[in-house]
Amino acid sequence: MVGNRRGNAREVDSAASGEHPGPTVAALPATMIQQLIDHARRGYPNEACGIIVGDRSAAEGGQALRFVPARNAAESPYRYEIDSKDLLRLTIETDDRDETFWAIVHSHTHSPARPSPTDVGLAFYPDALYLLVSLADEEAEQGAGTPSVRAWRIVDKAIHEVALDVVEG
Repeated sequence: MVGNRRGNAREVDSAASGEHPGPTVAALPATMIQQLIDHARRGYPNEACGIIVGDRSAAEGGQALRFVPARNAAESPYRYEIDSKDLLRLTIETDDRDETFWAIVHSHTHSPARPSPTDVGLAFYPDALYLLVSLADEEAEQGAGTPSVRAWRIVDKAIHEVALDVVEG
């Protein structure tokens, strides 16, 4: 799966104006993508969520270091809320290690891996990517049945797709 790209880095919000804020492509290890999918499946029928920690933000060209699953305090198939205790722990942990939130991750149980209006309204980390895993059957990759995983930048309520470069690791 080296160099396998998912998504096409196009702007999907027709109301958005201006250029793509970057990055247009982000590398993510295949093993980490599998962790996201496994976590989403374990959380079903509710949305699952977590954080990808990086050495710098995605906006600054940082690299993804690890995925940390979190609890969905909303316990809902329609929305997610990273548990406040998990969020506090991760905030302190990343700050102490001079790391940052590279991506905010959550799943959609029955809809595409695109930010919903609720997701856009709750996008509080403009320098991070927002990775969505869709468990919807119609979103699965043809032939493999693998859930769709797509990345986005959400800046000032404008959504911009970021292609994922799936690398070994």
